[in-house]
Amino acid sequence: MDSKQKLLVIIGPTAVGKTNLSIEMAKRYNGEIISGDSMQIYRGMNIGTAKITKQEMQGIPHHLIDIKEPEEAFSVADFQLLVRAKINEIAKRGKLPIIVGGTGLYIQSVIYDYQFSDVSGDEAFRLELEERVKEIGNEALHKELQEVDPESAAQIHPNNVRRVIRALEIFHLTGKTMQEYQKKQQPDLLYDTALIGLTMDREKLYERINLRVDIMVNQGLLAEVKDLYDQGLRDVQSIQAIGYKEIYDYLDGKVSWEDAVETLKQNSRRYAKRQFTWFRNKMDVQWFDMTNVNNLAKKIAEISHYVEGKLQLKSNTY
Repeated sequence: MDSKQKLLVIIGPTAVGKTNLSIEMAKRYNGEIISGDSMQIYRGMNIGTAKITKQEMQGIPHHLIDIKEPEEAFSVADFQLLVRAKINEIAKRGKLPIIVGGTGLYIQSVIYDYQFSDVSGDEAFRLELEERVKEIGNEALHKELQEVDPESAAQIHPNNVRRVIRALEIFHLTGKTMQEYQKKQQPDLLYDTALIGLTMDREKLYERINLRVDIMVNQGLLAEVKDLYDQGLRDVQSIQAIGYKEIYDYLDGKVSWEDAVETLKQNSRRYAKRQFTWFRNKMDVQWFDMTNVNNLAKKIAEISHYVEGKLQLKSNTY
């Protein structure tokens, strides 16, 4: 265990307070932060992804933010490769790598020894599905996945067509669901990992999510999305993100502004619920409840105590 690289991972649903905690942890343990969010990689998508601002970073280096254009595709395998390289790079500087985010599959792909390249692709089958989705639509293809692999279907949004197709492709090639295939691999943790999760009473979390959406709207979410819309960006991975597709419907004249914002809130709450389910089922997480944190310093001390014990770290006094 001693020979493995130390790694701190902070997960949890949207709006639970990961950003503030990650800055505190980075200050205490001489850390650098790697974004574990599949959408903060895109330039020009700041408000809708709740991307950390330069001011909020408080001088702590952040990685894997603003590394792609919105029209570029980005896969789990790409993320796995980039983050593992970044962990090594940060460690070589004598710093503690800290992954922070809410995209469960992406984080899981980094910390466990999953081989995504094991199942080679079937290009003809994939192209066939890409053509079919144009005819039958996202929802219908997602229903097909639900029939053969309900567990993956529950975790993959119908609009995330690339991942729906990949799950169907794995089933087509191996006869196994994604989960069965991954279980067969029985992956080990690659790093000496402290995996901490932040949780919160659902009603309170939902209130925070609704408030966050209102703040995004006040910060200029409509202008941000309209800029992408005016560039003619459509049918790309980035625009499937919550916060963008709902506003696209408004700009397309399909729904009123009020309905678009309400749908955005609802989709964000549903996503948080899916995040909780994923983390609880897929990872061995040490949970910390942030519901009634009147004394933040005390809560941070509690989390720090766990991290120091797990990773044998000493805190910086600052």
